[in-house]
Amino acid sequence: MPNDNTETVILPTREGYDAWSEIYDDDDNPLIALEERLIHQLMGELSGRTVANVGCGTGRHAIRMANAGARVTAIDFSQRMLEKAYRKPGAKQVTFLKHDLAKPLPVDTGTFDIVTCCLVVDHIADLEGFFGELGRICRPDGSILISVMHPAMMLRGVQARFTDPTTGQVTRPDSRPHQICDYVMSALAAGLTIDRMSEHPVDEALAAISPRSVRYVGWPLLLLLRLKKLGAP
Repeated sequence: MPNDNTETVILPTREGYDAWSEIYDDDDNPLIALEERLIHQLMGELSGRTVANVGCGTGRHAIRMANAGARVTAIDFSQRMLEKAYRKPGAKQVTFLKHDLAKPLPVDTGTFDIVTCCLVVDHIADLEGFFGELGRICRPDGSILISVMHPAMMLRGVQARFTDPTTGQVTRPDSRPHQICDYVMSALAAGLTIDRMSEHPVDEALAAISPRSVRYVGWPLLLLLRLKKLGAP
């Protein structure tokens, strides 16, 4: 995350992530560092379970879950992010699908034990419709795991962004200024319940490994949600 006052170029979301793909896995990204430290604790046992990774990007979660024994279907709309995923060791264990997340998901109803959507929903315009699709593909007793940059970071002028390796310009894929209440109310309107919600700040441990996060110590950086379907056991 660059300096708060750096002028940015805003690209359509797909175009932005296509450009970001070149450095996405190697960039100093404190949000990813914090998220990966926490979200797998919410997943529980993965061996033998069916998992949808909606908005899989370069496959950072999909391949890890497949290596843990899950049967993973991973979906994204960025061709260049998917191309990065295809080249990674273990990628052949994953079923990758290219698909626009603004449209109904190309999988059957009630298919997955776990549905994950990581660092994506701040780019989704129709949250209620999107959460409805996540709920549709989840089994009645399954879980839906959401991670997203904490809306409080927008008070610092921070959204998902990177320095384009080709142009050298700070670039931001188009995103939406959702608040926590937007996520909560959209999930409820989509027939889901909140099983767990937690907020995670930048701490000294994160600052020690990610110099770009130092200026945000003490600020909430990550929001995690675990959702269930209404009536789920």
